[in-house]
Amino acid sequence: MVAARVLVFTAMMAISLPAMAAENLFSLAKDTAYVRYSAGWFDIKADKDAAPEFSLEYHDDTQLGWFKPFLHASYVTNGMTFLGAGLLVDLQVGGNWIVQPSLAATWWRGDTEKLDLGYPLIFRSRLEVAYRFKDKSRLGISFAHSSNAHLDKQNPGTETLMLNVSVPLTLFAF
Repeated sequence: MVAARVLVFTAMMAISLPAMAAENLFSLAKDTAYVRYSAGWFDIKADKDAAPEFSLEYHDDTQLGWFKPFLHASYVTNGMTFLGAGLLVDLQVGGNWIVQPSLAATWWRGDTEKLDLGYPLIFRSRLEVAYRFKDKSRLGISFAHSSNAHLDKQNPGTETLMLNVSVPLTLFAF
């Protein structure tokens, strides 16, 4: 069921994005590569094994049509880890606001007594809203859903709410 929803959402976005761009409702944010640091709360909705989560991501500036690739690594204090990669869309809405839907395939490790995600391959769909400062750094909030997309009979899924700080790699140049 989750896989079907993700597929429908992706199809709707693919169909509607060009029309929305033509109407100047948004534009692609053409920022340089950056690193994102995030902290938040894992399993906020079901509360089967809620715990703090910390993540680090690298967002490349390579444009693949509408998409940009990224790498993701996160650690949950309950012992779970996620490593993966995916694609995102950087949409600039108005002057300084960025809306960023993304989808990543991650390798999950670390089931606990209360929460077993059922399969090592986990898909994470996320939506972030961020404010972009003059130096191109961003401060945002994101909501993500992670599940195995019914690759296993057991597919509880989980949600995460994160506070994100994104720093362009150009700020690290000496």
